[in-house]
Amino acid sequence: MDTEGRRRSDNFEDRGQGPGVGRAAMALPIQALFGLVRMLGIKGTLAVAAVVGVGYFLLPSGLKQQLFGVEGDQANGGAGAASVCKNSPSSAKACDFSRVILASTEDVWTTTFRRSELPSYGRGQVQYSDPTLVVFAVSVDTGCGTATSAVGPFYCPRDRRLYIDPSFYQVMERRLRAPGDFAQAYVIAHEVGHHVQNLIGATSARPRGETANQVSVRVELQADCFAGVWGHTARASLAIDEHDLKEAVNAAHAIGDDALGNTNAADHTHGTSAQRMRWFRRGFETGDARQCDTFSIASPREL
Repeated sequence: MDTEGRRRSDNFEDRGQGPGVGRAAMALPIQALFGLVRMLGIKGTLAVAAVVGVGYFLLPSGLKQQLFGVEGDQANGGAGAASVCKNSPSSAKACDFSRVILASTEDVWTTTFRRSELPSYGRGQVQYSDPTLVVFAVSVDTGCGTATSAVGPFYCPRDRRLYIDPSFYQVMERRLRAPGDFAQAYVIAHEVGHHVQNLIGATSARPRGETANQVSVRVELQADCFAGVWGHTARASLAIDEHDLKEAVNAAHAIGDDALGNTNAADHTHGTSAQRMRWFRRGFETGDARQCDTFSIASPREL
């Protein structure tokens, strides 16, 4: 994968380091969160998350709104005490890399929307609007409430921003064993996928009789597929090769519900490793976002 000389997106904010959000929230890094999943299962972890304010990365969208939702728009929360991107050479590199990937997603989805090559959820022709990527450390105020670095990367539909602490890339490499630049790009592309869902109305699709967890799995797998569509379309411009593809598939495997220790399908919120890899590959191999309509699959068991 080659990002040298590529366009950098200007839809980027460096919020710096935010204040801590209570000792409990700050005391639970993402590795401990995964430990809780293994010990307590998803349901038990959600109960802890409700208390300490973490777990956004694992929550269904409805629970995200309940835990972090606020009235009004907090998109323009105060900037942190110092620049995240200037904190270290590795942070500067991560910020620059993220801007390249974001710019690439802008190009891909602007064209895809213009051609109307998207699943339809009754909104008709929709124009793509670029999301903003916000980097932060420790904590950040968002349109969906205040979150800490422990929640991992996430998208807030209320302010149409993606949020990431660049140190999460190190978490991927060292703790999730999902190294590589294309694995990192997959994370950004997945969150942009949630933005695409927000624009086309996919997140309002609610199959009858399904639990919140089952709907959440459909949402997350579609975002994986959209990430694959981006990768397919950006292959030539970013020199994405088979080694890069393996990095992204490995990352998708690492964050499957079962890989994180939960074998009870009823508690899954993001899909199994096999499902996440399969839907990412579906998008990557076809390059057609219309093939990513997880909501058209009759049964959750067929996803």
